[in-house]
Amino acid sequence: MARGINKVILVGNLGNDPDTKYTQGGMAVTRISLATTSVRKDKDGNQQERTEWHRVVFFGKLGEIAGEYLRKGSQVYVEGSLRYDKYTGQDGVEKYSTDIIADEMQMLGGRGEGGGGGGGNYDRGSRPQRSGGGDAPQQRSAPPSRQSAPQQQRPAPMDDFSDDDIPF
Repeated sequence: MARGINKVILVGNLGNDPDTKYTQGGMAVTRISLATTSVRKDKDGNQQERTEWHRVVFFGKLGEIAGEYLRKGSQVYVEGSLRYDKYTGQDGVEKYSTDIIADEMQMLGGRGEGGGGGGGNYDRGSRPQRSGGGDAPQQRSAPPSRQSAPQQQRPAPMDDFSDDDIPF
């Protein structure tokens, strides 16, 4: 018997700053609210917008990256799967939730557009990849501590090279 497919692809904007927490084992769990907006014309020819809100959860290294580089308003591409949960609230009433468990994330937009520097492509199983343009954040080898750590220094831009140094 064939396996089923549970795949979600979203492109939207963050409605709030990421909320990152850590498990007792030190694994990052980051939650965001992602808004997707579609536009269509009604029968009278007027444009109608519809915004859907999605709860997205990132785990592990992907959660650390999302928590560090995403901000409210950032545009992001997310791939993942749907997860439905049922729980009992404090009032004893059964409640239901739907989350997207992210497997991959791509920061979109450039500087000034809330994209967090834009251009980083991340998934749970690999190191960050560079994609065209922008300052893609570099993955750290050690997980961040809960205490504030000194910021990593970026090397100064190299402006003193000659045309002879260009390989083409």
